[in-house]
Amino acid sequence: MADRKISSSGAVLLTVCVAQFMVPLMLTAVGVALPSIGKEFKASAGQLGLVEQLYTLSLAMSMLTFGRLGDLVGRVRVFLIGLVLFTVMTTSLGFVQSIGMLLIQRFFQGMGASMLLSGSMALVASAFPPEVRGRKIGIVSAFTYSGLSSGPVLGGFITSHLGWRYVFWLVVPFGIAASFLCFYRMRGELRVARSESIDWQGSLIYAFGVAMVMLGASHLSAGSSGLVMMSVGFVFVLFFGIWETRTPNPLIDISMLAKNKFFTLSCFAAMVSYAATFGLTFFMSLYLQYVMGLSPHSAGFMLLLQPVTQMAVSPMVGRVTDRIAPVKLANFGIGAISIGLVLIALTIGKIASLPLIAVDLVLIGAGFGVFITPNTVAIMGSVGMREYGMASGMIGTMRTLGMVTSMTTITLVFSLLMGTQPVTNETIPAFISSMQVGLFSFAVFSLLGVTLSLRRGLAQKRSNPAP
Repeated sequence: MADRKISSSGAVLLTVCVAQFMVPLMLTAVGVALPSIGKEFKASAGQLGLVEQLYTLSLAMSMLTFGRLGDLVGRVRVFLIGLVLFTVMTTSLGFVQSIGMLLIQRFFQGMGASMLLSGSMALVASAFPPEVRGRKIGIVSAFTYSGLSSGPVLGGFITSHLGWRYVFWLVVPFGIAASFLCFYRMRGELRVARSESIDWQGSLIYAFGVAMVMLGASHLSAGSSGLVMMSVGFVFVLFFGIWETRTPNPLIDISMLAKNKFFTLSCFAAMVSYAATFGLTFFMSLYLQYVMGLSPHSAGFMLLLQPVTQMAVSPMVGRVTDRIAPVKLANFGIGAISIGLVLIALTIGKIASLPLIAVDLVLIGAGFGVFITPNTVAIMGSVGMREYGMASGMIGTMRTLGMVTSMTTITLVFSLLMGTQPVTNETIPAFISSMQVGLFSFAVFSLLGVTLSLRRGLAQKRSNPAP
């Protein structure tokens, strides 16, 4: 059964934009507040790491499931439940009295965030016709980048002047307003797969596999235990793929992935683009402070160049996407990312300067902004309406897995080339060498994205997927 048009497309766009702003804000803003949280609760470094890790872990484990669940029970329903859960958990996080309760509630906050992100693009695709879909997705992408970029600034300011608890309470009014708007204005959606059921067994297999991969990646520096956990995780992910071919109502239609190569290549292009860019901020933050001698405040504003450029470019590219083939724009964007990463890897040694670094960050930010919106439009346009939820969940899953791949690459590079040495004046040459290896690895990811993006253009000509 097809979707009936939701009563207010404007309400859809506004609530999705609010959700896409809140979820990344709660990742980057809370990261700045971790030292204050650790001081109050006398938390260990490992516990503070879990504050961020459990949030992203919950997202990665459940996004695919909630995307499919939206196809079965209604995307607005799943989205509204996610809004309420996210808002309640975010409110209660400001009242916690122990690090243990903070970690538990942080995981469930991530669960609510997963319900929001898994169906966001499906709601936009259902509410707007193809001829204007690109500009709407561009607006949504701009709100995502604004959440990412403003998080460290807002988190640092609020923590310094009001305390870390207010970092969580910051988004509560937005969550309440969006919940009421969703409840009263986003009506009329029907379930698109009423007769089917959710594959809970496959969901658990996938969740466990992804959890083991992510936890193992975070423990790579601890020795063999990290590799064992990652290996177990990859086995379960492989088993999940086999399971999905044998269950009548799979989370992912494996046969569709094989037949619709355009969709599959577009999803993997998105994953490697995030793998190529997400860890750049971490690298450059250390480089600007340890090597270039900038203060944390100055380095933070320097690093804003990349996400702010993405935020500015995305809406403009969204409008162009409605008139030009998305694949062509995406190819241009991922190519610009590759050039920027290669340039920054070559120049961070002896000839680096702040203006040159600024140009590279702007180039990478512009390239990512040009790539991600057309790529999202291409993904949503390559499947039928009944698969919108699955496709939306795949977009979020690829984003999360790409981020994990990026940070795992950083961990491996530092473990192999610097071991346990801290970054000091004496170890700066080793740090620069490690950073160059990492950046060239990111460039390889980006070039792989170029290859995937070009190949899906050929697949489009052969299969001619739905516009």
